[in-house]
Amino acid sequence: MAASARLIVMWSTPRDQAEFDRHYQEVHIPLARKVPGLRRYTLSKNILQVHGGEPLYLVAELDFDDTSALRKAFDMPEGKALTADTDVLAKNAEVRITVYELDDMLNDSGRA
Repeated sequence: MAASARLIVMWSTPRDQAEFDRHYQEVHIPLARKVPGLRRYTLSKNILQVHGGEPLYLVAELDFDDTSALRKAFDMPEGKALTADTDVLAKNAEVRITVYELDDMLNDSGRA
């Protein structure tokens, strides 16, 4: 079975938090929800601790069936629109993006 793929977007504290939050809620999230093949989309805010780096303001995780599905999604108009909007948000906060494959290490009984 092919590994699933995850795209993680890590945002620093925005210069204008109110504007960032407004734009993220009203524009960015609706765009993300339209990306074809997106299987899971989670946000983490109020990050309690970061070891060895700057504090994070927001972390978004977008899951796809595999890296091929992820690439295909971001080659489509909806994925390109989300990428363009990420660039808009990046004018207000630093962003780091990483993509990797996931392997579920739990067996059927729920134990590693």
